[in-house]
This record gives sequence, C-alpha cells and structure tokens, in this order.
Amino acid sequence: MKKIEAVIRPFKLDEVKDLLLEEGIKGMTITEVRGYGRQKGHTETYRGSEYQIEFVPKIKIEVVVPDEKADLVIDLILSVAKTGQVGDGKIFVSSIEEAIRIRTEESGTAAL
Repeated sequence: MKKIEAVIRPFKLDEVKDLLLEEGIKGMTITEVRGYGRQKGHTETYRGSEYQIEFVPKIKIEVVVPDEKADLVIDLILSVAKTGQVGDGKIFVSSIEEAIRIRTEESGTAAL
C-alpha cells in the first residue's frame, strides 16, 4: 500500500476530492496547513499597510491506496491541482506496511 500526501492550493480541494471520488477513492484525510517553499510567502495590504505573509495557507490531502492505484491517484491530483505557477504544492509518496480498520479489525487493503 502507498500513502500519498499532496499539499495543494486551498481552492483546488473540491476539484481534487470530486475527481478522486469519481475514480472510487473513498477515504481521505484533509488538514489545513501553512508553509513555504520557493514561493517564500507573499505580501498583502490591510487597511493601507503592507505586511509579509511568511507561511502560506495550503491544504494537505492524505490518501492510502493499494500499490496498483498509486500512479492513478498521483496523475489525477496533478491533472487538477497544477496551475503551472510557483506555489502549486508537492506530492509525497511513502510505503505503508499495514492498515487496520478499528471497527471490524480488517487489515491490509480490505481496511481501506
């Protein structure tokens, strides 16, 4: 199994979620996060004063899928979340050794 973590722009969340649901990806965890990379924040104006936003708001989506669906999920996220501008985000992929559904004690891909 693979865990796919995608850090994306907040306004792209609904599009990504809808596309993953269409492809049968049923479970995901969403977290509101803040951070910076090459974008290095941005400047905003409030009541005539400029100030620097160092940590930019983003959304982190976490999805665990069987190995054979990992590439599909990555391609789907890329197809929707990419704007081509600095700050689009990142996708991280890691291996998951085990998953267990607490309610039924199912394990492995059956727990997904």
